[in-house]
Amino acid sequence: MKIESLYKKFKDSSSVSTDTRKLPKDCMYFALKGGNFDGNKFVPQAFDSGAKYCVVDDSTAVINSNCIFVDDVLTTLQHLATYHRNNIGIPIISLTGSNGKTTTKELIYSVLSSQYKVKATIGNLNNHIGVPLTLLRFTEDLDFGIVEMGANHLKEIEFLSNIAQPDYGLITNFGKAHLEGFGGFEGVIKGKSELYDYLKTNDKTVFINTDDKKQIEQISSYKNTITFGKNDKSDCTLKFINANPLVSLSYDETEINSQLIGDYNYGNIAVAVAIGKHFEISTNNIKKTIESYQPDNNRSEIIEKGTIKIILDAYNANPTSMLAALKNLKQLDVTNKYLFLGDMFELGNKAEKEHQIIVDFVESNFDDNIFLIGENFNKTKTKKTTQMFSNFEDLKPELKTLQLKDATLLIKGSRGMALERILEFL
Repeated sequence: MKIESLYKKFKDSSSVSTDTRKLPKDCMYFALKGGNFDGNKFVPQAFDSGAKYCVVDDSTAVINSNCIFVDDVLTTLQHLATYHRNNIGIPIISLTGSNGKTTTKELIYSVLSSQYKVKATIGNLNNHIGVPLTLLRFTEDLDFGIVEMGANHLKEIEFLSNIAQPDYGLITNFGKAHLEGFGGFEGVIKGKSELYDYLKTNDKTVFINTDDKKQIEQISSYKNTITFGKNDKSDCTLKFINANPLVSLSYDETEINSQLIGDYNYGNIAVAVAIGKHFEISTNNIKKTIESYQPDNNRSEIIEKGTIKIILDAYNANPTSMLAALKNLKQLDVTNKYLFLGDMFELGNKAEKEHQIIVDFVESNFDDNIFLIGENFNKTKTKKTTQMFSNFEDLKPELKTLQLKDATLLIKGSRGMALERILEFL
């Protein structure tokens, strides 16, 4: 079926979905395949659940005239998303980076939503499936669409950029994330900068953090930029006040006191301010929306239980974000600090070295109350006072014996470690 004909049926549908467990009525169901599933097998269930059309790539799944047979369902979903993006013609802001993507996306969304009609990526649906689904949620009555892009190997951001075709873009930072897929830190820089490459090739606009030398190097002499940072020559000049523990900064002679912990969140806030300024959001609205934003989903959350303060940052971890969180904890003006650190994944042959670097930093800057969880941390060389646990089950008995009072805890690890489970024992 030609894309024009498919698009008419899409417009005749309420929405799109890839999951028969939660199908909106009159939606268009895309029967995606994966390593352990085949959406084509759920077509009867999709119609029973209220789907109006089913897009399939298995001829045996065609059970009625509302089945649309294509060569490849995923490719069709991606092509439809780009076709729709071009038809609605709204400005698209895309962002990627090693750390802080989702927080930054939500801050930008909050700021722009104070004066405009905006939709953004839900959660972290930021891959080759999530980006098309995000675009297909956008409508022509929007003032902006915000698309988060994630990647763990080269050419992925290039691919997603060609699907979303953004008008504006930014990179939060370059960090030691997904080193296994990118082949090292230089691969991370090259891979994330594929967004810059798309924007430059298509004469689009780039938001650049002038406090980040690597960003400036990657953008080179490209002129279509909007700069922000502490440099008073930036288009949007900000001043970092402190992060003890929450980030405060000033802009346009106005102090903004966020509910985000750690100076590593300063850049995330700064770009939201810069985008707000560029699109003429009032300073009052910028201040109000940023100060009211509260992190959730295990991302830099501050939780208080009696006399215990918990910094829960267990959604994900890599060497860069782990070190940033540790440096932040070190400078906090509190006593009785506890560290619960879980393995960092997808580091490939750099795993042993990067975990050892974290251990060396921790043991040089914290005296005790150090708990390391996971197989990678268990391969490191540590002091006798550092407590090691192969997995969460091994940690449980220790948690039951802890008598915590007037303590500050940092809980951080990769998603697979699920260290938020520690909260059940506190």
